[in-house]
Amino acid sequence: MSEPRFQPPDDRARSVLMSMLDRMRHATLAVLDPRSGHPHQARILCQTAGDGTMTALLAGIATHSEALARDPRAGLLVEQTEEKGDPMTWPRLSLQVTARLLPANADIRDRWLQRHPRSRLFIDLPDFRFWSLTPQRGLLNAGFGAAFRLTDQDLRGENAKTPP
Repeated sequence: MSEPRFQPPDDRARSVLMSMLDRMRHATLAVLDPRSGHPHQARILCQTAGDGTMTALLAGIATHSEALARDPRAGLLVEQTEEKGDPMTWPRLSLQVTARLLPANADIRDRWLQRHPRSRLFIDLPDFRFWSLTPQRGLLNAGFGAAFRLTDQDLRGENAKTPP
C-alpha cells in the first residue's frame, strides 16, 4: 500500500490553518486512558494562546486530566463546521500535542474569559486548571484533494512567507 500523498503547505493551507486556529473555541482531545490503556476522547474548550500553543481549561476529575498528568502526549482534532454541505469536505486539523499544566495566572484567566465568558461559572472552582498544548506536528485536510503534513514550525507560523 502506498503512502497517502500530502502536499507541502502553501499559502492557501496556511490561511485555512490560521483561520481554523483563530476561530477555535473547542476541540476533541484524545489521550490514553491510564486505567485501561485504551483511547479516550473528550470535547474540550480550547483556544490559541498567541505564542503557537493552545490553552485548555480542564477539570482535574476528568479522565483526560489524569491521563495528561501521566503522559503529556495527546491528539487534538480541530474541526471547522459549516451551515450546509458534506461534513467530510469541511476542513479539519489533526494535531499531535504535548501538554503541560500551567500555574495559576490572572492574564491567562482574563484572556480565557474574553473568549469563553460562560466559563465564569466554574473557572475558579478548585478542580479546574489551565493546560498548555504545544503542537508537535499535524495533518490538515482542507477539503477534497487538499491534505497537508505540517511541522511544528508550520503550526507556529514560522514557515509563512513574508512580503519583500
